[in-house]
Amino acid sequence: MWQIFVETAQTKREAPLWCSCCVCGIPGPGPAPPAGEGAAGGAARPALLPGRGLPGRPRRRHLPARRPRCLPAPVGRTAPAPGRLWRARPLGRPHSAFRAGPRRAMPCGQPDSGAAAARYVLGVDVGSTVVKCHVYDRSAAVRGFSHRKVSAGGLRGAPRSGAGPSAAGLHMRQIAGLGISTQRGTFITWHKRTGKPFHNFISWQDLRSAELVNSWNNSLLLKVVHVIFTVLHFLTGNDRFLAPSFLTFSTHQASMKLSWVFKNIHEVKAARKNNCCFGTVDTWLLYRLTKGSVYATDYSNASSTGIFEPFTKCWNPTLCNLLSIPVSIYPPVRDTSFNFGSTDSEIFGVPIPIMAVVADQQSAMFGECCFHPGDVKLTMGTGGFWNVNTGEHLFAARGSLYPLIGWKIGEEVVYLTEGSISDVGTAIKWALDIELFTNVDETAEMAQSTADSQGVCFIPGLQVSGDDPYLCASFMGLKPSTNRNHLVRAILESIAFRNKLLYDIIVRKVHIPLRTIRADGGVSNNSFVMQMTSDLINKKIEKPANTEMSSLGAAFLAGLASGFWTDKKQLKKLRQVEAVFEPQKDSEEYRPAMDAWLQAMKHSPHR
Repeated sequence: MWQIFVETAQTKREAPLWCSCCVCGIPGPGPAPPAGEGAAGGAARPALLPGRGLPGRPRRRHLPARRPRCLPAPVGRTAPAPGRLWRARPLGRPHSAFRAGPRRAMPCGQPDSGAAAARYVLGVDVGSTVVKCHVYDRSAAVRGFSHRKVSAGGLRGAPRSGAGPSAAGLHMRQIAGLGISTQRGTFITWHKRTGKPFHNFISWQDLRSAELVNSWNNSLLLKVVHVIFTVLHFLTGNDRFLAPSFLTFSTHQASMKLSWVFKNIHEVKAARKNNCCFGTVDTWLLYRLTKGSVYATDYSNASSTGIFEPFTKCWNPTLCNLLSIPVSIYPPVRDTSFNFGSTDSEIFGVPIPIMAVVADQQSAMFGECCFHPGDVKLTMGTGGFWNVNTGEHLFAARGSLYPLIGWKIGEEVVYLTEGSISDVGTAIKWALDIELFTNVDETAEMAQSTADSQGVCFIPGLQVSGDDPYLCASFMGLKPSTNRNHLVRAILESIAFRNKLLYDIIVRKVHIPLRTIRADGGVSNNSFVMQMTSDLINKKIEKPANTEMSSLGAAFLAGLASGFWTDKKQLKKLRQVEAVFEPQKDSEEYRPAMDAWLQAMKHSPHR
């Protein structure tokens, strides 16, 4: 423990022991100076009364129980600047441990920042295939990290690489706050009183609701809904009625899977009125980390469920009534950067404040510092996601794009438009599993070693597609001369071609001038995909030094809420760009290969 003591060995008894702060007017342990004399024999100043400041200054009250201990300036040393105190040294530490010269002063009444002060912030990214934890310092440099694989049953296996806070030589007391980024669309329901789950997590890739989705999309009731909201949009011009006018369901949305749960799981059906809680991954983590004391979600995760109305910023009662889902099961929605409470002290040894909860793609957007309308973020991880910052405007577009809430911080609400593609990292991982190569770092070189794919086209379908859940992956155009390099190039080309298609849709439908394009995710480390995408869209793409943007974004949001970082301007200064990919070829040079791929997509097989 640090104990404060006053250094008085060489201080004369008649020396005025006054605080050097000219505002507080709190007397120290010695006699008050005579009126008109300075505190240390300097220039005269007006007499001070206890509890009052200088003439013309507003009165500043100090409660006796909270008065700071005012320390004297040692004789023979320059007095500290007004408003500052001498800082005492720790008990028992010799003078030789201190630097020569005057001691560093602390503001009056301000606690000293000792070794136990918060020096780091924790960012956790719960993805589809791996959970990643990163410890960041004030320069946003990674000081420790840990990865764990994720399976359908939860976490399995030991950390793959790196080290957590303890192994990195850090203490959990040094953590200013925790930010959590989570995959979207995966949810669980549990009993409100006992906290016992009714079922395992239902992933966004779950296909058990596929028949229900097809039934609803072809139903007469949904067509009636389209007509009603089309008329309302025509009469009012309000974009709030535009999205429901072309509403279609997909297997990615939590709404359809939740409707399936209520129809097929008896325990949920029995508890639906008063004892059922619904939560996406973030809500469940908050509930467990706080031992059941916090039940909440944030705007970014809520808007990603397909059940939350981004225009009114509340759970959609019309959709809930349509699907016979009680609104009472949903959690309260909080700001993205917000003090959600602290973790139970038994988990980490000390309570850690949870200062941010955010959906993974919105978190990556924040980590890339895409704070301005027109900023574009491209994440290439398990899947691919294009996000455009639309500022205060919420765009509802037909087809491949959908509106989301990016984040809410106080009164600021930032909206995004998003489009997604499947089979990005999934396809590369599958190729690794069947031993087309031994290391993913080889893929760019393998693709560049051949002039083209020799007519081979890769049809995505390994990952569940929201547009066509029954699509099968396949290679088309195989020949006796086809080798591994051609197959690898075909896989990587399919990623770049789909990036091009989605970018063209964004340009047509989002009526905002696009600014910088920033890429992240594991596949952004592949130079072939990055360069080909840049060539096809004829835009430069920035790649950050740290591609784990979901973790960094969660840490940034937690750091802002805890005061670890001050504002977004400071965050932008911390951003580091590792590479910039600029167009090197005319997009027309890829036209024959892309046309062949589009033709192959029309003949893609189905389950």
